[in-house]
Amino acid sequence: MLSKIDIQNKLERQREKTFSAEVLLASFKKILENDEVQRAETLTKLNASSNEVVNNFNIDKIDSSAIFHISQIKSICANYRLRFLSSKHFKEQYPAEAISKIHEVEKIHDTTLGGFKIIAPLEAFKLKKADDPLLFAPMGNGYYYLIHKWGTDLHPLRKLKYWSFKNVENLLVVLTIMSIVFTALTHPFFLPKEPSFGYLLMLFMFYFKGVVAMFFMFFGGSGKNFSEYSWQSQYDKIS
Repeated sequence: MLSKIDIQNKLERQREKTFSAEVLLASFKKILENDEVQRAETLTKLNASSNEVVNNFNIDKIDSSAIFHISQIKSICANYRLRFLSSKHFKEQYPAEAISKIHEVEKIHDTTLGGFKIIAPLEAFKLKKADDPLLFAPMGNGYYYLIHKWGTDLHPLRKLKYWSFKNVENLLVVLTIMSIVFTALTHPFFLPKEPSFGYLLMLFMFYFKGVVAMFFMFFGGSGKNFSEYSWQSQYDKIS
């Protein structure tokens, strides 16, 4: 009667014909040690990244969907009040997937990457809090290659929330609308029942000067800057 085949036993026998279990274990440990060394070296590069590095990519193996120009990055950072800074300023832990992705890209392009930069909120570079970081490697001439994205997505209303802080023009629009609303709501308390345009304009200018003064007193006093001017600044205040 034929006996059943023990696949594990067959595998063990085949292994004995080539390498012993001890040799394979030693080989596997060597691979792990080399992998740990490689990961440590990559983390060192991330924590000491230089902006002057230009990486060499294999043009035939580039994923076109991962290429972004500095102008596009600037637009996104300004709209969502994000920073685009060297990875050495990033204070969070890098996920294992990000390190593995760097090694994968390096292997595909037969190169060693450096000069990493990250898109993230300012808090990700200063505090233990991060939303939606994106890791890039410079390609030269203002182009960047997206290596990995991790974390949680940004709030859908973040762009609206920080729209007024994008630039001076947006701020003036918001302050003007606020002044018009205040004028419409309060003019019955200060003006005749049917005030002329001149009276309304006078009350509007009173509110406009007031809200502008208050905004710059608090916003300017905090040392903050508009998103269009601070998206590449490594400082949380105007320097």
